[in-house]
Amino acid sequence: MLFSGIDIGSNAVRILFANVHETKGGPVAEKASLLRIPIRLGMDVFTHGRISEQKIEYLVKTMTAFKLLIDVYQPVGYRAAATSAMREASNSTEVMKLVSRESGIEIELIDGIEEARIISSFSNLLVNKNFNKTLYIDVGGGSTEISVLDGRNFVASNSFKIGTIRLLADAVPDEEWDVMHRWLNQFKEDFGRMNVIGSGGNINKITKLYGHAYNNVVNLDQLSYAYQQLKSMPLQTRIDKIGLRPDRADVIVPAARIFIKILKWTNLQVVSAPKLGLADGLVLLQYKQHTALTE
Repeated sequence: MLFSGIDIGSNAVRILFANVHETKGGPVAEKASLLRIPIRLGMDVFTHGRISEQKIEYLVKTMTAFKLLIDVYQPVGYRAAATSAMREASNSTEVMKLVSRESGIEIELIDGIEEARIISSFSNLLVNKNFNKTLYIDVGGGSTEISVLDGRNFVASNSFKIGTIRLLADAVPDEEWDVMHRWLNQFKEDFGRMNVIGSGGNINKITKLYGHAYNNVVNLDQLSYAYQQLKSMPLQTRIDKIGLRPDRADVIVPAARIFIKILKWTNLQVVSAPKLGLADGLVLLQYKQHTALTE
């Protein structure tokens, strides 16, 4: 069955169409099509507190185009969720009303905890059996969501106002790093003995460039090397020599910094980056709800 998920993030807006089918380990979503538009709502919000008229225009045009794609693909269902930037924008209500009126798409404003639950809802399909607990890290433009699972059981999650766009805007106080560190310390007994799953386009790109692309794994040494090398390069060099998109070339450095801090704090060495995120979680949740209703 085909479902669609729309992720309205601080850096980019994405629409995913994915076919979901059952496996022995549970439902799996296979990408049929993915489109990403780097609107960067967070640059406005984390600097000025609201979404500018220009960004609103871009968002409305993007969502209108997405609705046309939905009409053509005809998925069983679709959901659109907005995260950190929209949560914090002073004009978010009027923006969402305008999008609904112009495109016909209703946007759900989800908080950080709900975001963490959605994006980690499928991670039990991906972990190996070396350790019982899994640390799930999603680094976005406006926030980092961290979840802890014990086997298939959801233990805890939290959202922190530490994201790539927010770091570029110099809008992350030291206290927020302290809040994240203290929250992680409640799992101190498991430090060094947890699976780690990383989510987001930046960790995927770092893994492809510096890690083991054949199994989507990158270790702490490789992450640290990537961070130092990329940080030392001028932005244009990252684009011309490394081949990064302009909207990836700047945010990839703060993303690496976030992952490195978390790994060092938790004494963990390896991140698995299976290329899944909020849009995938939205698709799988819709499938589960649909099958529950039809059983």
